[in-house]
Amino acid sequence: MRSFVAISLNHEATVALAPLQRALPAGRPVPPENLHLTLAFLDDQPEQVLEALHDELLALSSAPFHITFLDIECFGRALAIGVKDSAPLVALHRKIQIATRRAGIVLPRRRFRPHVTIARLKHERHQAAHIPHDCTVNTLPEMLVTGFTLYESTLRPEGARHVALAHFTF
Repeated sequence: MRSFVAISLNHEATVALAPLQRALPAGRPVPPENLHLTLAFLDDQPEQVLEALHDELLALSSAPFHITFLDIECFGRALAIGVKDSAPLVALHRKIQIATRRAGIVLPRRRFRPHVTIARLKHERHQAAHIPHDCTVNTLPEMLVTGFTLYESTLRPEGARHVALAHFTF
């Protein structure tokens, strides 16, 4: 099962991102229900491994914290809103990395670059060069994070479909 762990965007953040997505001259906007900040992409995992991960994630604790949105960035074939590194966000990411290892999932070592993908591009970076400078995120509110979600992701021609498998609240 293709899966990932992420922070879902709340209603206020999703609504605030909509005008920004509409203003983008390139790319296919990510549907509001699919907007999230990935903490760990798990790729394809057997159900029993995801059950072990579920148990590990239940044991995690954290206090609620805020995230701050930054500028538009290009990640290969995706346009994203960067998210400011913060000690609580980085700590949550580390805890999830440890939980995945305990569950038997080996993730590639990558630098954590928190972001929310807002659009997919047909071609890499050259489309991103056409993003007008007035597409800014200065109107986006800070968002309170009160938990995270384990998702299943199914790829389809019209875009990925994400289904929440379990929510974990702080």
